[in-house]
Amino acid sequence: MELASVTQDYALPRQTLFRRPGRIVALDGVNLTVGPGRSLGIVGESGAGKSTLARLAMALERPASGTVRFMGHDLNALPHAALRGLRRHFQMVFQDPNGSLDPRQRVGWIVAEPLRAVGGLSAEDEREAIAAVLESVGLHAADRDKYPHEFSGGQRQRIAIARALITRPSLIVADEPVSALDASVQAQVLNLLQDLIAKHGVTLLLISHDLAVVDHLCEEVAVMYRGRIVEQASPERLFAAPAHPYTRLLIDSLPQLSSRPRRRPMRAASTAEAPGGCSFARRCPHVRERCRAEAPVLREVGARHLAACHFAEAIIAQPRT
Repeated sequence: MELASVTQDYALPRQTLFRRPGRIVALDGVNLTVGPGRSLGIVGESGAGKSTLARLAMALERPASGTVRFMGHDLNALPHAALRGLRRHFQMVFQDPNGSLDPRQRVGWIVAEPLRAVGGLSAEDEREAIAAVLESVGLHAADRDKYPHEFSGGQRQRIAIARALITRPSLIVADEPVSALDASVQAQVLNLLQDLIAKHGVTLLLISHDLAVVDHLCEEVAVMYRGRIVEQASPERLFAAPAHPYTRLLIDSLPQLSSRPRRRPMRAASTAEAPGGCSFARRCPHVRERCRAEAPVLREVGARHLAACHFAEAIIAQPRT
């Protein structure tokens, strides 16, 4: 999966009848590659552009500009029939299993929906595939005859994962797959995803606001802020030596990863007030004049470590208190 110079924007609500509505930039020139069999986590606060990136990766939306490529194909240049055939190779797990599972249908029908979309299986083969995939996620073959409301939240998310796995995809995009679950159930679902990735060699693109979840599942992490990737590295490198001020504040604000108090309150982002230069300048405790005048580019600041900050090396060297 590769995203090259991808941008996406949306119209804001119209304020008056006589003025054209403004637009909000959700993604701003994102470049991202997830290699086969790899796991990449995308983290950032609400409004960073994570879910928009997931929808573009799944070809559920067309980008305003840039390309989304999968298995050598530009997804937005494919004819509808060709894209439909390719979809068996990439599937999505949504945030809320209650909203993504049709309550009027039995589990067997729900899980087999991607198979019917691509076609080619007999009724008996479909039935066997449903039984096998349900058992692979820790459920029973007989569960296919039940309805979603008969399951707990964690079991419903297992059903959603089974639906994503039934076509044996090479890529799974998971958008906040455990955020709607109780804390006691989250670890079970995360361990299931980890086991399935190891067993099937699936490529994972994980969208999350929780760095602890990404640390558990992913080999690499990309941090997003206002539609841009501001840092990318392995979890070990990122948590030990964050190179971007936003990443450092994000890590310090999460008790799962650090018991240190936050050094300053994190004010909610607003695209409408984005200044020239670095988009993080108004919130950055290390801001200098260059930051307000010149937008930093994503560059290498260490081995397999990228950051979009003019002073990344100095921030890495600064002791964390």
